Amino acid sequence: MKLDLDIHNFYEHLVLEYLVDNKFNEQFDHEILADISCLALSQLPARYIRHDIDMAFFLDRSERAKMTGDVAAAIDKAVTRINAKT
Repeated sequence: MKLDLDIHNFYEHLVLEYLVDNKFNEQFDHEILADISCLALSQLPARYIRHDIDMAFFLDRSERAKMTGDVAAAIDKAVTRINAKT
């Protein structure tokens, strides 16, 4: 078993989904997107899972909405920090 292939932080999926859905790739290059992702993920709690589908069984609608809001806030804060450095 290789843990780096078997488990991951569910917030990684949520951060990437948010960046794509909100077209951040049109504003920032790959390097900046990676920095934004790292800064955002560092602000969020870890939620480790083996399969994304597992979350469908353990995550209710209100908890998913809170997680999505937390991701949006973390990304906004990360973008503000990146913009302040450039």
